[in-house]
Amino acid sequence: MASFLQIADDEKGHELDLFCVPRHYEKDLDRVIIPHGLIMDRTERLARDIIQDMGGHHIVALCVLKGGYKFFADLLDYIKALNQNSDTSVPLTVDFIRVKSYCNDKSTNNVKVIGGDELSNLSGKNVLIVEDIVETGRTMQTLLSLLNECNPKMIKVVSLLVKRTPRSSGYRPDYIGFEVPDAFLVGYALDYNEYFRDLSHICILNDQAKEKYKV
Repeated sequence: MASFLQIADDEKGHELDLFCVPRHYEKDLDRVIIPHGLIMDRTERLARDIIQDMGGHHIVALCVLKGGYKFFADLLDYIKALNQNSDTSVPLTVDFIRVKSYCNDKSTNNVKVIGGDELSNLSGKNVLIVEDIVETGRTMQTLLSLLNECNPKMIKVVSLLVKRTPRSSGYRPDYIGFEVPDAFLVGYALDYNEYFRDLSHICILNDQAKEKYKV
């Protein structure tokens, strides 16, 4: 079972005025729940775990856009540093896919995969899927089903966040950064209708902001 850092349901988080938060978001957030520095430290450890498990193989890192791009970039920087500063290294190539399953703050049963026509080149490859958050798990299960049709040699999934929710299908990634409460989180490229991707910390969105940015 994957190890992770658990953020408790009663975690109070941190006051916004203790951190650098863009002024245009100050009234939209309840609190900082995972500071940027903690994200980076945990990401560094995930990179080490991944290299230990998959380091004997050429890895194709598949970024799930858009929310996963920041975690993807930072994770690959740490993997690159390990490649440059150890006696053994692993070839690493990248690819991208976009998956959409949200309308406002609700995860829908309608999972849209964009870029799937290019996945046939993953046949026989060792694939690392890099995701920002797993909530119900159905989106990832849909993506895994699609990828398995391409006959990769191996598929591993790393997700920065896994949400504790009664809506979960029971799916768990191979590598997990943080297990988080059932709240709507934004920041570090996690968005609400495309807003808040430019926020460095992971924060809890307040109810007023959900109405303010609703489409």
